[in-house]
Amino acid sequence: MTEDSPAPAHPGPDTPQQATPGFDRRMLESLVCPVTQATLSYDAGAQELLSAPAGLAFPIRGGIPIMLVAEARRLD
Repeated sequence: MTEDSPAPAHPGPDTPQQATPGFDRRMLESLVCPVTQATLSYDAGAQELLSAPAGLAFPIRGGIPIMLVAEARRLD
């Protein structure tokens, strides 16, 4: 790419090139709830790790689990 050529356009969120990396389920073997130290379950549809004892769902963004209580969603 030269200085005169425009920067490449980034594909939108619906294009295959922009697909979110999948969560590596092997991480579940080493991750625990930061509140209760309980094991977590994986909700692939919601892209969350669930801690039933704590009543929290931790988001997975770009294939990376966000294990911060402040970022967790309360389970109903």
